[in-house]
Amino acid sequence: MATYKSINGFGIQYLASDPANPNVGQVWFNSTSKALKGASAGTIAGATWSSGGNLNTGRGSTGGAGLQTSGLIFGGYNPNATAAVAITEAYNGSSWTEVADLNTARNNFGAQAGTQTAALAAGGSGTTNTETWNGSAWTEVNEMSAAQQLSGSFGTSTSALTGGGISGSPRSTVSQSWNGSNWTSGTATNTARNAIAGFGNSNTSGLIFGGSEPAKSAKTELWNGSSWTEVNDLNTARDYPNGAGLTTSGLAIGGRNPGVLAITESWNGTSWTEVADMATARLDAGSGGIATAAFIAGGSTNPGTGPPFINATEEFTAPDTATVTFTVS
Repeated sequence: MATYKSINGFGIQYLASDPANPNVGQVWFNSTSKALKGASAGTIAGATWSSGGNLNTGRGSTGGAGLQTSGLIFGGYNPNATAAVAITEAYNGSSWTEVADLNTARNNFGAQAGTQTAALAAGGSGTTNTETWNGSAWTEVNEMSAAQQLSGSFGTSTSALTGGGISGSPRSTVSQSWNGSNWTSGTATNTARNAIAGFGNSNTSGLIFGGSEPAKSAKTELWNGSSWTEVNDLNTARDYPNGAGLTTSGLAIGGRNPGVLAITESWNGTSWTEVADMATARLDAGSGGIATAAFIAGGSTNPGTGPPFINATEEFTAPDTATVTFTVS
């Protein structure tokens, strides 16, 4: 009969405590708990929030893009919510640095998407203005087909989609698609609402969720490139949430219902599951990243969506490994 040692070339370790950083596939016997254990790949269920570097300017209603170690926050309200700002800050995973401003100060974006070196900022504050970011400067490009704000959006700087929000009415079903050069009107969403979030791959694949109908919404709509389909609801209805991730794997973060929420939910392509809460409940912040490594920065701690705006950043990180105990069945 083959043994563990003959298969792997080494025997099972006999340890008084679990190793701090085991490798996936490592097996050991814990002599204290008298249990055979091993290390499997980590999961989103084991992810936690931790503190990151503070924004230089605390604000809400911003746009966000990029990854946890290379993020971008732009626009928003100034700390006293008396005017929209054009400030852009870049994140390196530990600190924020002010970079070139937007050409048009604004908040409550109609579309926000992309990476730290190739981002898209469109609409917001009643404007149709669209700007693209190349890593060092913003350039004005062709305007949106219709003014749109407080919408759910997703994609890249050359392939993005936005749905819902405020566009000609307080709560709309307006959808617009960006191909890197122009905006075109798209298929209407199923439910009129604003204060939505979204995440996804491109203008052919993504989803939007939450919002105000005006009641707080738990609805999720999935976009396949030609139509919107209602899929499984969030566990907690909310407006002003934040999103991070790709179409089949992402996060819904914070929001309001009716108080400010710290709740985070994970999307697996089919349904939502509650995972770790943020340390600081917030709404209407800036965010980016993927389902296993995301960030959120700024936002409001006021259920009325106004000041105080904060500058705190939090990072959501799934562990590389998880310890499991072997049992006999």
